[in-house]
Amino acid sequence: MTAKQNTAAVTLLILLVAAVYGVIRTDGAPAAALAAAKSAADSSGVDQSSLNVVRDLIHQPTSAEEVGLAQDAFRIADQEMDLAFGDAVRDAATRPKVSTPEVISITARLQQAQKELAADEAEMTADSVAVAKAGPTTVDRATDAFNLEKAHVALHHDEVDDAHQDLITAGGDPQGRMQAMVAEHEASSRSSDSTRIVATAPPEAIGLIHRAQAWWDLREKTVGIQNAKLMAETAAATLATKHAALEKAATAAPSLDSDDATAGLSHEALAAMLRTTQRRANDNKARSSMDQHVENQHRLAAVYVKWAAAVGTQQRVQVNFALRGIASILFILLFGLVLDRWIEHSLGAMSMDRRRLHTLMMVVRVSIQVIGALLILLVIFGPPNNLGTFLGLAGAGLTVALKDFIIGFIGWFVLMGNDGIRMGDMVEINGVTGEVVELAMFHTVLLETGSWSDAGHLTGRRVTFTNSFAIEGHYFNFSSSGQWLWDEVRLVVPSGRDPYPIADTLKTQVEAATAKSARAAEEHWKGARRSPHFTALTAAPSVNVKPVSGGVEITLRYITHVTERSDVRANLYRTAVDLLSAGHAQQPAESNAPAPASTKA
Repeated sequence: MTAKQNTAAVTLLILLVAAVYGVIRTDGAPAAALAAAKSAADSSGVDQSSLNVVRDLIHQPTSAEEVGLAQDAFRIADQEMDLAFGDAVRDAATRPKVSTPEVISITARLQQAQKELAADEAEMTADSVAVAKAGPTTVDRATDAFNLEKAHVALHHDEVDDAHQDLITAGGDPQGRMQAMVAEHEASSRSSDSTRIVATAPPEAIGLIHRAQAWWDLREKTVGIQNAKLMAETAAATLATKHAALEKAATAAPSLDSDDATAGLSHEALAAMLRTTQRRANDNKARSSMDQHVENQHRLAAVYVKWAAAVGTQQRVQVNFALRGIASILFILLFGLVLDRWIEHSLGAMSMDRRRLHTLMMVVRVSIQVIGALLILLVIFGPPNNLGTFLGLAGAGLTVALKDFIIGFIGWFVLMGNDGIRMGDMVEINGVTGEVVELAMFHTVLLETGSWSDAGHLTGRRVTFTNSFAIEGHYFNFSSSGQWLWDEVRLVVPSGRDPYPIADTLKTQVEAATAKSARAAEEHWKGARRSPHFTALTAAPSVNVKPVSGGVEITLRYITHVTERSDVRANLYRTAVDLLSAGHAQQPAESNAPAPASTKA
């Protein structure tokens, strides 16, 4: 592995160990925690506000482990409400009637509204009798008068109700206030009696996203329970302070139990002593009620502690599952990295063509990456609820949004086929000729060369094409037909030289150098042809001689392997140079030789 791969593997391994440690630390506690929560004493409750808090909590999803605790909290909160309403009724019964200018004004308005209501009701009764006795000519008028009085009755009835409610609010009607509180208590009691607490845990959802959402919901519930616990403790502390103040006042008050204390007192003094005794009795009842309130608040706080512990246990379970998911993701990444390295090592040890080996390695690597990405997505989001609909919508959306990428990806499979291209092939794509240096899933990279019929040397520029050209366009592969191609060599023989010996020598040399390639090319072409008209096609080299300005041009065309093209051309040029040089050296020697002596017959 490279240094980068080693670092990635070590990092994934460390994170995997940390996730496994978290799984172990958060596992195994649910049973013990829930047993401790269930084995504790009874829960507690509060007044009307505390009952509303419990109602808000039980309206949230409640697991089977929370049902017992929620029922205890609701029961005690209902008891606390009964106790609080009893205190309020006792206080209203003993509170004297308030006589303030506001109460006097409201009382007068109420009495006036009641008188007007009574008068209107009497008139409405008389009008109803008149309607019954009216003839055909007077019935309409009598009916209109009856309807008018009926509207007046409704108006004055509303005025009476409004004045009575104002009087209760101002404290001028303790009895009405007590009746209103009793009615409210009865309504709350009926609502409490009809409330049933059942397990309504949310359905189990797989996936890190759903685990995180479930943990957040449980956290919000825990915060609500903690706030309810704080409210109960605050109420208990406040009531305990009031109880201590009443206890201190009762201790400091003089005793009224002695008979001598009432001897010789007047009627007014005895009445005042009676009121004082009744007030002390009410204070004693209030202290006793406060003791019950404090006890209920402490019990309720204890129940909230256990309830929060039960919810915390569920949070811990969600954290455990989330850590399992994270550990699974890290394991998938680490396993994919190790598997990729192992496959690369195994394929590297095989005796296979380099280009096929690279293609196979690329396909395997991409397959591992795609499978790993799908597994990680399943761990994060979980399996879809409706797989068919999900796949259909996702496929339609991806087809529209990723059209070019999809065509390029399909083009990659086309290029991987028998008629495709390989690493190292010399190809022409969209007018650009070059050597294939990279063949990825979505793009192909060429190292540009010069004109293939000329030099064919690399220019040093990298050209990248999207693989969609394999579907939407065309490409030329000079290396796909067995790696053979036609090449030619041209040279000019100066005037006065015989070009045919040179041509014959070059042809003999190229036949010997390319005989194997020519035979293999012919066999390949004959096996690939579908028409009998091409049976005469041959791969034998050919020589053309034609006059040009300044001499004779020899053109030698031959078939050669793509890897041997440069060597064959260099050898032919070397032979041609040697032949031309040798001929040029012989011509001056022949011109300087002495003429032969003439003979006589």
